Amino acid sequence: MNTTYVIVLTYIRPLEEIDRYIADHVQWLNQGYEAGVFLASGRRVPRVGGVILAHGESIEDLQLRLSRDPFQQHGLASCEIIPFEASKCVNILQGIL
Repeated sequence: MNTTYVIVLTYIRPLEEIDRYIADHVQWLNQGYEAGVFLASGRRVPRVGGVILAHGESIEDLQLRLSRDPFQQHGLASCEIIPFEASKCVNILQGIL
């Protein structure tokens, strides 16, 4: 069974600074999707950060990938990685999680 990761980003700088790097962050996200690592992502509500659902990499590889996020490189967000192994899921996610 693959380990799945919930990555919680919390902004530590004002939204004006975050917005300057959104396009770069989205480009970085797209690379994660193309590599088959990211499953879903989006903004937290209220807009205090974001969440990424990832799988398939070791935590070390995932940490390396996250270090390339413009939000991390520019000190804009803290990052928490929560690994879990899904013991139950809906049918559409079987074989993915």
